[in-house]
Amino acid sequence: MPADSASSLKMPSAPVLAASPVEAAWLTEDGELETVRLLDRRAPQAVAKLIRERPPILCHGPSVARRIRIDPFPAFDLLELFAFVYPARFCIPTPAGLAQELGLPPPATVEDAPAVLYRCLTRILSDLKDKVHGPDVPRIAMAMARAGWPWGPSVLAALGQEQDDGLRAPTSGLDVWKRLPEWREQAPPPPPGDRPVQPDEARFRLASLLGDGAEERRAQSDYASAVCHAFAPRDHEGAPNFVMAEAGTGVGKTLGYIAPASIWAEKNEAPIWLSTYTRNLQQQIDEELSRLVPDPRLKSERVVIRKGRENYICLLNYEEAARTVAVNRAGAIPLGLIARWISATRGGDMTGGDFPSWLSDILGMRATLGLTDRRGECIYSACSHFSRCFIEHGIRRARRADLVVANHALVMVQAARGGVDPAGRVNRFVFDEGHHVFDAADGAFSAHLSGLETAELRRWLRGAETQGRGRARGLKTRIEDLATEGPAREALDDILAAAASLPSEGWRQRVTEGRPAGPAEALLSRIRQQVYARARGADGPYDLEVETGGPVPGLLEAAGDLHEALNRILLPAKRLAKALAARMDEESEELDTATRSRIEAAVRSLEHRCLATVQAWMDMLVALGEGTPDAFVDWFAVSRTDGRDIDIGMYRHWVDPMIPFSDVVAKPAHGVLITSATLTDGSGDVDADWYSAEARTGAVHLDYPAMRVRVSSPFDYPEQTRVLIVNDVRKDSLEQVAGAYRELFRASGGGALGLFTAISRLRAVYDRIVQPLEEDGLPLYAQHIDNLNLTSLTEIFRSEEDSSLLGTDAMRDGVDVPGRSLRLLVFDRVPWPRPTILHKSRRGVFGGKNYDDAVTRLRLKQAFGRLVRRADDRGVFVMLDSMMPTRLLGAFPDGVSVERVGLAEAVAATRAFLAPSDLKENREQS
Repeated sequence: MPADSASSLKMPSAPVLAASPVEAAWLTEDGELETVRLLDRRAPQAVAKLIRERPPILCHGPSVARRIRIDPFPAFDLLELFAFVYPARFCIPTPAGLAQELGLPPPATVEDAPAVLYRCLTRILSDLKDKVHGPDVPRIAMAMARAGWPWGPSVLAALGQEQDDGLRAPTSGLDVWKRLPEWREQAPPPPPGDRPVQPDEARFRLASLLGDGAEERRAQSDYASAVCHAFAPRDHEGAPNFVMAEAGTGVGKTLGYIAPASIWAEKNEAPIWLSTYTRNLQQQIDEELSRLVPDPRLKSERVVIRKGRENYICLLNYEEAARTVAVNRAGAIPLGLIARWISATRGGDMTGGDFPSWLSDILGMRATLGLTDRRGECIYSACSHFSRCFIEHGIRRARRADLVVANHALVMVQAARGGVDPAGRVNRFVFDEGHHVFDAADGAFSAHLSGLETAELRRWLRGAETQGRGRARGLKTRIEDLATEGPAREALDDILAAAASLPSEGWRQRVTEGRPAGPAEALLSRIRQQVYARARGADGPYDLEVETGGPVPGLLEAAGDLHEALNRILLPAKRLAKALAARMDEESEELDTATRSRIEAAVRSLEHRCLATVQAWMDMLVALGEGTPDAFVDWFAVSRTDGRDIDIGMYRHWVDPMIPFSDVVAKPAHGVLITSATLTDGSGDVDADWYSAEARTGAVHLDYPAMRVRVSSPFDYPEQTRVLIVNDVRKDSLEQVAGAYRELFRASGGGALGLFTAISRLRAVYDRIVQPLEEDGLPLYAQHIDNLNLTSLTEIFRSEEDSSLLGTDAMRDGVDVPGRSLRLLVFDRVPWPRPTILHKSRRGVFGGKNYDDAVTRLRLKQAFGRLVRRADDRGVFVMLDSMMPTRLLGAFPDGVSVERVGLAEAVAATRAFLAPSDLKENREQS
């Protein structure tokens, strides 16, 4: 192995392993390189034998195991070491990505990777040894080493420490919460002003954000000027200044709306919420805001990222997990890495923040994201960590910030619960990725009476009921000291007793076997009976759904029984909320601020997690006998994975979810900007396009018309792109479809994104093309196949210019990859809407076949928009479905060449169009 500076470090005596889907490379301790062709049927067993004898050094163990086609195994994972030494720092989880992050040359082949990984190891340990550390680092390392962390001896040696006898407290070193800064309450900020933003002000601010010498972008400046209407004072109650702004890719709409939004916030001393649909765009907006506030310290005060509580580390959950180390020492390994991250994180965000997403792949969801408050079990000021809590700190910073970067779901949920800010200081919103507002509202305002949801409510009320099955804190644990006697205590006891009627552990098996326990499980059993009796494809692996009409015998009776049981939860819950609220009034002179805040939080939790949910379920049950109100659509469904029942239930959605969105979000606001590159679908009728967009954004439900803004993309799409519709590939033949993907990916030299409408087709194509592409030096990655989360997959795809990625249709606008890393996009089929019961209802309201076409055009438009992100990008869009109708072609920009060709022509055209310019020049000269 390479000697370099390793002689001064304590290196583990272990081989180094790297793998592609077709080959594994094994560097022994003596420096000998061995390779194994993984396509040999006996190869996985041979590699597994080597691994059992000597656990190797590698990068991302779960992914390596998947490529070798064996179960995960013990190893020295360099990503664990990286996360320890460089907490809150991301690297792409591949040998090349790790090397690049450490400033080392990346490997050119799989055979080169083991030596490069060894150099990475040397660099990481050298950095650890040379850096000055506080007392926490060796203490955490010691706790992890005592638990058997493979890297423990090497890390302790680099820190100049010797492993102790393990007699000190098991949690020593993991109690990182004790050293976090505390926040302090401040006087309430003043009410917001109402001074407008003038167009000239917005243009000037935009110019300052872009900086001296920046290329003048007239379209961006026009956009910033036009959207100022959303930041003007409104003239009528319930009538916001509503702006719909479509800005083509490349306009620079993010800085375009940041300019007027930041001015309004400064002028009026109140926050503006900038909302987006995806975590990735939240991060991108945050990066753009560094132009506005370059100083990180000042930026932390003026800019805040907000997400739901379930996205942040819960320090109480972490502490409780750390205390279990006394009986489960192995738990100190993941907790030690989490402790290192907690000490370095900017805001405690574990999903899309500075938490390395690949740690969840390596350590497991329970040990990472399982530490968040996913179930709304926060005990607020009763928590010993309340004054250090990342979530509470973020909430308080957001009240005084200029700009809050949130997501659509949080905005809608908070608005439904009485407003994103109880003080009423937030009255203007910007919704980026505005084409997703409809979907976000659909999720936020729906109700699901299912096995998982009802079991979750039982858990929220009663806590963990089986010893050793989790740390869930029930309602009694959370508020018992607030309801110690009288009506409040009686109501609490009644709620907990009534909650026993909800599904308990093992409900799914009992319902499947026809032996339900309790009224909720009895209804679920009848629902399952009706679904399996009437749904098509009941013997297949996919989800099933049927209408609620004509219930099977016994279903209405079961619904009535559950209605009564839910009422026995609802009535005491109302009494409890009333008693707690009364205590704030009766003891107003005695209650300290923390207790008052905690009672208010408990009442809000009861109202939204229990009262509103239970009332919605009861309304749904009544509708089974009386009929569903026209505004809603109800159905029964069984959710399945690989043919196994995962959930069973009754579902209710608004036919038009923009009705509640308009009522609880838009109308109370003073200004709303909804912006996207794809607000209109391109039917060819401009007025019809805008009316359709107004329906999807809720503008049709306002008393005054919305302002329409359209700024065209500056890109030369006819020159930079091609659209090819392949007409001689049978889409029902997986062999032909796989062959088309293989040859198109070869023609582009990688840099390809393949989109599928079904996971089964994705997997089948992957299995057929991964070997030939890898042998051509074209790495292939795939969603639902590689043991890598989507964030990591996207980062790998972005960084490896000649790699390709297969994903489901859901990825069509969730991947932002500028440059040559994405130069070809291939759809296996036209992405028509799924013919669900919900879609059928909406189709009848929103225009029938025209609605189908509009939805599909928008999906195509969003996917096409991935291809060109910069002025020098070039891209080819290929549809393998010969049945794509001409009326959908409006999804593509005017002037773009759309050709219906055979596969051979498509391959040749792709190769010619995407060939690098130097190759084209050579061909022309020859």
